[in-house]
Amino acid sequence: MAWVNESNAREYDPVEYKIVEWRREGFELSTDRARLDIDKVQHFLSVQSYWAQGQPREILLRTIANSLALGLYYQGQQIGFARIVTDYARVAYLMDIFIDEAFRGKGLGTWLAEVVRTHPDLTQVPKWLLTTRDAQPVYQRAGWNGLKSPEMMMEISPANPANCVSKTLADTHMTVLATHTTVSATHTTGSATHTTGSATQTTVSDLQTKAKENQR
Repeated sequence: MAWVNESNAREYDPVEYKIVEWRREGFELSTDRARLDIDKVQHFLSVQSYWAQGQPREILLRTIANSLALGLYYQGQQIGFARIVTDYARVAYLMDIFIDEAFRGKGLGTWLAEVVRTHPDLTQVPKWLLTTRDAQPVYQRAGWNGLKSPEMMMEISPANPANCVSKTLADTHMTVLATHTTVSATHTTGSATHTTGSATQTTVSDLQTKAKENQR
């Protein structure tokens, strides 16, 4: 059965973005992207954090656009940030967490890491992940645990890059079908959507080479 049909298109459409807010003792956590102080978030991640040093602003904007971003506020000023990468079904990865230095020690990191799991679209997600170098106690107080089977986890990262490109991968060609959706009016009460596509072809190894160049 094909994926796109009237029945499953309605049932499995991407989760609708909604604004969710939590409040406690004058502090407010919100998923409203319009409230984010992008300059403040950019400064912390690219200058002060150990995991996103030198990250360009364009990368930050893309990460926010493609994840569930959260701002932490006090008296109208942003004092913290985090985001969740998720499929809203099986896994959610909490990352890029920061609390302004002036507000640390108040339990805000623990509060954030606990209440985000009550987001109405995420309460049924069975697996949550985060990584931290030295704040394990903060998240343990919010119910988080160390990995039960760390030997099962693997990674590729700038600090731990892929070792080699196999012959199979080097011989692989990839086709990218770019779809373009246009909406045209049919009557005053409705519209019709038309999707067209154009294909480009390249080798996977070429894309990997470009990705490595972009990381330099």
